Amino acid sequence: MSMYDPLKKQLSSSNHSKISMTFSEIESIIQAPLPMSARKHRAWWSNNPSNSVITHAWLKAGFRSAKVNLQEERLVFIRETDSKLGGQPLLSSASIFGVMKGLLSVSPQTDLTSPTHEAWSATEE
Repeated sequence: MSMYDPLKKQLSSSNHSKISMTFSEIESIIQAPLPMSARKHRAWWSNNPSNSVITHAWLKAGFRSAKVNLQEERLVFIRETDSKLGGQPLLSSASIFGVMKGLLSVSPQTDLTSPTHEAWSATEE
């Protein structure tokens, strides 16, 4: 269980597609202070699932962060859905591994074990 589960629960239970929150409101929900990096670095609020534990909270609730304003200490959570999934959140509680499957292909003629440069050799120092 994560300290950010109350935020996930709050977002999940909302019927709104956009939720504006201040950092203080988030701290009130999680009943703990946000780290200083949350107030100094916009990247802390990125939607990269490997960013931090709190990121998983809003992504698993079906939201993404947007309009992060560090000076005013506020942001907007926007509900993310995929019409192909019948309006389901883009990131479920399932693993994110394999999400890029099928986006890259390698020609069958490509030898992935060959050197990348003609001058390369195993004896070269």
